[in-house]
Amino acid sequence: MSSFHLGYGTNGFANHRLDDALTVISELGYTAVALTLDHSHLDPFAEDLPARVRAVGDRLGELGLRVVVETGARYLLDPRRKHHPTLLSCEPEVRIDFLRRALRIAADLGADCVSFWSGVKPGNLDEDTAWQRLLTGVAAVHEEAVHRGVRLAMEPEPGHFVSQLDQVLRLRAELGDPELLGVTLDVGHCVAVEESSAADCVRQAGPLLFNVQLDDMLPGVHEHLEFGEGELDLAGTLRALVEVGYAGVAAVELPRHSHAAPEVAARSISALKAALYGAPEHPWLAEAERTIREDPAAVRTLFPSVGRKVGRAALHQETDAEGLVHGTVDDLARGRLLGALVAVLPPAELAAEVLDLYRYGDAAERRGVLRGLHLLPEAVAHTGKQIVEDALRTNDIRLVAGALGPFAARHLDAHSWRHGVLKCLFVGVPVAAVSGLAERTDDELVRMVADYVAEREAAGRTVPADAQAILEGR
Repeated sequence: MSSFHLGYGTNGFANHRLDDALTVISELGYTAVALTLDHSHLDPFAEDLPARVRAVGDRLGELGLRVVVETGARYLLDPRRKHHPTLLSCEPEVRIDFLRRALRIAADLGADCVSFWSGVKPGNLDEDTAWQRLLTGVAAVHEEAVHRGVRLAMEPEPGHFVSQLDQVLRLRAELGDPELLGVTLDVGHCVAVEESSAADCVRQAGPLLFNVQLDDMLPGVHEHLEFGEGELDLAGTLRALVEVGYAGVAAVELPRHSHAAPEVAARSISALKAALYGAPEHPWLAEAERTIREDPAAVRTLFPSVGRKVGRAALHQETDAEGLVHGTVDDLARGRLLGALVAVLPPAELAAEVLDLYRYGDAAERRGVLRGLHLLPEAVAHTGKQIVEDALRTNDIRLVAGALGPFAARHLDAHSWRHGVLKCLFVGVPVAAVSGLAERTDDELVRMVADYVAEREAAGRTVPADAQAILEGR
């Protein structure tokens, strides 16, 4: 079960009207979009911008698409010079104004974040001056981000002044580690310019990962390629995103493929699903998703049928035979059906439907709901917490494991989450099933685990290796 939303970038649909692009992206099965502000796609300088933003927001809502705002349009600010001016220019005010506009648009759209880059360093500019200009410019934009309550995600871009992940992390540290400043990671760029693999870059960014761009590349060559044409380990990279509990948008970034956008987007999502799920698309599942989008009540009969139709095997049978860590084939399929439901139901109806699927389902159906809770919008998070709390009161290891996924990592209060981790130790659920364990482990959890270990040792009982690992990890 992936914890994130697969999307596609509108800069790869440059020859389509924005509304048409969003429609095609949704029809292909994507659940998110990376929206590049440009002349033809939500021009941030249009006189009727508020009306356009409302229309785009309404359309995104109708299609159930999550959104990030991208700011890499080539000639939006200067018709003669690509990407000019930048934050490194002697007069960066136009770029700063544009990024502030992007933040306002993002706030109105409810976007996950605004993504941006440093720009190319002018040849006559020394390193120290360039770095200082960048710090000043990012700080100015960050003030607007705080005002609007919108996250900023800086992208290391090959050929730009900030071209590698370490530089983004250094910049963030020098600005005082602001909470709203994180990372956009293009996994193809990792292949092209990073010393580490894309998967390791994902792990390095960890909780600071606000936005992900997906494409393939060759080492040393900054050219966006379709999956399979470069040297990206797509499956390993996607597994790393799941491993770190990434729950944002991961959008295909193929800006030079607009001439064949629908076909490229279709090939891309097929490759992504094959890499994520380890198997070709199941025809019954695709039809079930379409049925639910047309008739949401159909989920009540389709959800119980999943295991019989697609199978019940663990996704990683060699290392996770019971599916406690990575889930099962039917978990994954039920998550897809929940995603279809999310796309068409308003929050109140969605909350009621998901709660009924959990209450009246058997253990496999309940587990499927638990493993899909991260797909729910914030407006129904209270229902998700109610479901997680119920699962953690059981001793069914499949439900306990499913309860402590990405949703719990984001939404459970510290007290409940710590007791959930202890529950895993008590009933024998591997803590590898706990999303966000490294990030949320605190002194109080370590104290609780230490007490648990001491009690078992005093009673002459074996101490689970996972308990020792938590203690040693601190």
